[in-house]
Amino acid sequence: QVQLVESGGGLVQPGGSLKLSCAATAATGSIFSIPAMGWYRQAPGKQRELVAALTTGGSPNYADSIKSRFTISRDNAKNTVSLQMNNLKPEDTAVYYCNAAARTLRGLGVYWGQGTQVTVSS
Repeated sequence: QVQLVESGGGLVQPGGSLKLSCAATAATGSIFSIPAMGWYRQAPGKQRELVAALTTGGSPNYADSIKSRFTISRDNAKNTVSLQMNNLKPEDTAVYYCNAAARTLRGLGVYWGQGTQVTVSS
């Protein structure tokens, strides 16, 4: 079983910055590879939406609403993914979820973190 542990959410003023981090953990040796990692968000009353995703060796995929403001990065050796968020806007307020497609002994599975709250408000 793969667990995704998120950190870095919080309250920030409009125009501010936050960095979210997510680490994939499991029993030693049980993660063979993680072909894709990314971030989704869900605002109150709205559906969960893709924010940014990055495949191993691929180019980042960003939602139009956050292009040029957010940057996704991965450390494949450490099984981590980060999201640097700059020039935050009130409409970025949401619960942000880490997502990963990982290969283990059980095959390819999709995993979610518990979510971290990001609130942009003055």
